[in-house]
Amino acid sequence: MNSIINRIDKNQFWKFHGGIHPPEQKFITENKPIRTLPLPKELILPLQQHIGQAGELIVSVGDTVLKGQALTASNHPMAVPIHAPTSGSVTAIKDATIAHPSALPEPCLFLAPDGKDTWQQRNICTDYHKLSHFELLEKIANAGIAGMGGAGFPTHIKANSSAAHSKRIEFLIINAAECEPYITADDLLIREQSPTIIDGINILHQLINPEYVLIGIEDNKPEAIKTLQNATKDLEHIRVCVIPTKYPSGGEKQLIQILTGKEIPSGFLPSSQGIIMQNIATCYAIADAVINDIPLIKRVTTVTGLGLNKPQNVWALLGTPVNYLLEQCEYQPQSNKQRVIMGGPMMGFALPSGNVPVVKITNCVLAPSEKEIAAENTEVECIRCGQCADVCPAQLLPQELQWSAKAKDHEQLETLNLFDCIECGACAYVCPSYIPLVHYYRIGKAEIREQKQLEIKAEKAKIRFEARKLRLERDKKAREEKQRKAAEARKARMNSGTAEANSEMSAVAAALARVKAKKAQTTDTATTPAQKQVADAPAKPKNPQIAAAIARAKAKKLANQNNFDAENPAKTEDKQNNKTNNNTEKKSTLDVSPEDKKAKVAATIAKAKAKKLAKENAAKEVPSTVTKESDVPAAETVKTPDVVETTKVTEANANVTNEDDKKAKIAATIAKAKAKKLAKENTAKEVPSTVTKESDVPTAETVKTPDVVETTKVTEANVTNEDDKKAKIAATIAKAKAKKLAKENTAKEVPSTVTKESDVPTAETVKTPDVVETTKVTKAKANITNEDDKKAKIAQAVAKARAKKEVTTPTDSKDTIAEEKKKRIAEAVAKAKAKKQQRSELT
Repeated sequence: MNSIINRIDKNQFWKFHGGIHPPEQKFITENKPIRTLPLPKELILPLQQHIGQAGELIVSVGDTVLKGQALTASNHPMAVPIHAPTSGSVTAIKDATIAHPSALPEPCLFLAPDGKDTWQQRNICTDYHKLSHFELLEKIANAGIAGMGGAGFPTHIKANSSAAHSKRIEFLIINAAECEPYITADDLLIREQSPTIIDGINILHQLINPEYVLIGIEDNKPEAIKTLQNATKDLEHIRVCVIPTKYPSGGEKQLIQILTGKEIPSGFLPSSQGIIMQNIATCYAIADAVINDIPLIKRVTTVTGLGLNKPQNVWALLGTPVNYLLEQCEYQPQSNKQRVIMGGPMMGFALPSGNVPVVKITNCVLAPSEKEIAAENTEVECIRCGQCADVCPAQLLPQELQWSAKAKDHEQLETLNLFDCIECGACAYVCPSYIPLVHYYRIGKAEIREQKQLEIKAEKAKIRFEARKLRLERDKKAREEKQRKAAEARKARMNSGTAEANSEMSAVAAALARVKAKKAQTTDTATTPAQKQVADAPAKPKNPQIAAAIARAKAKKLANQNNFDAENPAKTEDKQNNKTNNNTEKKSTLDVSPEDKKAKVAATIAKAKAKKLAKENAAKEVPSTVTKESDVPAAETVKTPDVVETTKVTEANANVTNEDDKKAKIAATIAKAKAKKLAKENTAKEVPSTVTKESDVPTAETVKTPDVVETTKVTEANVTNEDDKKAKIAATIAKAKAKKLAKENTAKEVPSTVTKESDVPTAETVKTPDVVETTKVTKAKANITNEDDKKAKIAQAVAKARAKKEVTTPTDSKDTIAEEKKKRIAEAVAKAKAKKQQRSELT
């Protein structure tokens, strides 16, 4: 360290790698004193103006604030507050463009000055030497002071760095180099406010307690150098170091290397090497805050450039729009392409609009003419000249950094030490291809920071998830252990044999019984055979929709079958006797809707009575001469005209159905089938005694007994519903007339004997006038009906068929005819009773 001080006393300094000598252009404002500007109409205050986190807003829209009043609170070590630069009211809190190369909007507070410039109450400190270390740091933090040289690092954190490192601080370096062209803010501040700056340096010395304080200043500021030397001549611990002018000698690591010869390793802070650096403007703000209780609400800003008529250094309130500063300096743009730059020409950035406000790190607003700084040149391909690497003060490889930044290779960027770049702009200044290298580096840094933030959040989320998982497992084990202990205790109590134990056992048994009952009830929910069959299905098809459809169809089929069996006992009995008819009746039953239950019951009762009468008459009418199967004539041999006509009428009427009368059609078909069956059974009994050979015996199609016809007729009549009463009455009248005609013609037209096949009359030879007349009358009656009376037509056809059958019934004598008349009368009486009962049930 002594060698360092000896070199400094001899004005012998070290050099850093690279650097450039751009035109200084400081003459424009170096002789212009700092001017205080009138209050602007509006101030725009970004909530974050430093590195770290933004403070928490403690005012709202419409609030009236005083000058120096805090607008945000610093609830984090890396957060510093902002203060009201003047008195006024808060008009809005919204996003606005801030002073940043990205030009992205950030939350800002809009303040409308009231023109009174009223201060809040302040506490003036007459002797800061009496303040403790903590009190000094608190005053600096509450004043919102951050590094004013460009980085914006919170000052109270850096001033307390000695507590974070075991290594003693050897040098406190005050940066007054102000190496960038055009800027003279620090130069004028030193000349005008040197006593306050020295107070700030002494306050920092009290906080940090370094061995020496080194003030580094370039030799192009002779008046400021003389002022500092005069102010520090009695202070042995302070050295004013006048260094050669070279850009960027004002960089932190570069100035440390110049003054001490030490190089700060990549990724380390100067405090780790026993060195702390503060800007000269920051020292002024520290003294103002500790002694005068004035927070950081203004700063010296150089407004310069040949595009201004009155360039000068001004005291700019924080939040002042750049447009207002340009207006005060009489800015006259020559074209729309002319740019306004915040900062110097090397490290500054072009503003997207003039509404960007002045912040804590704004030391210059540059409005150059087109001759000074031309419009942006077109970027071309790199020619690999290597000049950028030669001038880089951080000894980086700018060309490779640019390639990796364009490729977004973040890992390679970190390998190349991108964050050691101070963004001085020397590489871009010497680049013959006009590549804006610093812009690529800034974008790369922002992307890496964002990625790291996401990784940090993901790691925190992972830690929280693992902690939650462990907690849930721990809670689960605790619950299981608790349940196990409770079960053991309950078991011990139940085995104790006391009255309480017996009661508890009974309660457990009752609970188990309830569970079993509930389970059984759930299992036996399907009480009908159809539901049970669906529940007991052996396997399910692959498609669950097909399985559900099959189950529903089976359930519906069985349910309809069971309902029908319960309501139709006679039909159930007949179904057991004959399997073929059972299948037909089953289909018909399934199609009957619940609305026709009364009609179905009445039809079933009538059918049962008709069957009973048919059975009773069957035994009486069997002739004694039929001895064997070969004596029965075939259906083709004997076909009377009446039978032919009956068949035709029946078929015609069976076809007169449509989609709306399906139920009636099915019922008629079933009745017809049963009538045919009964006719076949009674064929042998009704053949006359004179038939001697097989060809002479009529078949079921030719001989149909009255009982069979009656059964068919009753079944068909029962198909009608309550709304067709008129049609039923008409059908009954037509049937009665047909019967009357048939009775009158029976004795006249039936031959007494049939001896051979040639004697049997055919459909073409036997047609009596009465039968023809009967057929005409019946057809006329049938034609009266319309589409809505299809059921009546079916009934008429049945009546007509029966009448014809009666005509074709063979008789041997007049006595036989008389007996048959008596039987028909008895049948008519039974039929009338059945009809009467049916009507009573329908009504």
